[in-house]
Amino acid sequence: MKFTIIVLDSVGAGELPDAQAFGDVGSHTLNHTLKASGVELPNLAALGLGQVPTLELATPAPTQASGSFGRLREVSPGKDTSTGHWEFMGVQLEHAFQIFPNGFPSAVMNQFTAATGTGYLCNKPYSGTEVIKDYGPEHLKTGDPIVYTSGDSVFQIAAHLDKVPIETLYAWCQAAREILQGEYAVARVIARPFRGEYPFERAGELRRDFSLTPPRTVLDALKDAGKDVIGIGKIPDIYDHQGFTEEHHTDDNADGIRKTVARMHQDFNGLVFTNLVDFDSKYGHRRDPHGYAQALRAFDDALPQLLAEVPADGCLLLISDHGNDPTWPGTDHTREHGLLLAYRPAGKGAGVHLGDRQTFADIGATVAEALNVKWNGPGESFWNLIQ
Repeated sequence: MKFTIIVLDSVGAGELPDAQAFGDVGSHTLNHTLKASGVELPNLAALGLGQVPTLELATPAPTQASGSFGRLREVSPGKDTSTGHWEFMGVQLEHAFQIFPNGFPSAVMNQFTAATGTGYLCNKPYSGTEVIKDYGPEHLKTGDPIVYTSGDSVFQIAAHLDKVPIETLYAWCQAAREILQGEYAVARVIARPFRGEYPFERAGELRRDFSLTPPRTVLDALKDAGKDVIGIGKIPDIYDHQGFTEEHHTDDNADGIRKTVARMHQDFNGLVFTNLVDFDSKYGHRRDPHGYAQALRAFDDALPQLLAEVPADGCLLLISDHGNDPTWPGTDHTREHGLLLAYRPAGKGAGVHLGDRQTFADIGATVAEALNVKWNGPGESFWNLIQ
């Protein structure tokens, strides 16, 4: 059986009940993006987007959706990529990943400089585009990496490709990953290469994430059962490459869509799991609702091609891992429901309201049941609702 999941990274569907604890009451990535831009999403609307609770589309949604629809509640504390993706596949965190709003302590940075043989610049929360503008010239003079963080549990290292070979940057990240364990553990260490002249541009296609290794997930159960587990985009990085039989790097959303369509077209028995990150990295964090809306429209334009690749017994899920409301103050993620749209050919599940699922882990439980793989972890499958 062919099962495909596409994560529309950060395309949140309205505040979660505990949004107040995160300062995100009133956030709604989809509504605010569409309202600010006036962009229409006819294919997503036909699939069921217009029936998703709290969604407000510019044009009336069809009376009968071609797919199933709902929202996902996140029970793990946090609103970052790793927290959401790990919960999708059955890992519910009791405690949030650590963040470092004042930068990393000397105990960490001293080990980092010893391991890399360099100094460092910045070491505080910063916008990824602003930090290379503000520290890039000094980096080019000294060769010292730019270290920064955000509202997420990340240790990010930026370096200019003309000054630091990409292999060296990756080695620095690996060194940081080994340091940032235990009491100083962060979810991800991220390589952030950049290029060009001032004010510089990020080389997003060379980004690489170095994740903590998650506990056993549904992905491991699928692989152990002999299923194909195909990660596209940054998905394998998020799970520290655990549980995959095949991995495909992507440069941007368009490349991710192309590679997903191509892999869906080929034979496999198991899961294709894709992340489309541009919504988040290029537009959400940069608070660009018009760019965000155009990225949504580009995905909407590609949706019929994706639907056409779902075989009669297959399934396509469109989900999101958190919000990143481009109209919201600051530059961080927003604590929102995940989007949930499901498509099965021949009208299976058409018009079914899947409700507000009580945990992101319902995604992994559904995949496991659909592929007939035993999973004893958290999550309640909704496969019976869309068969």
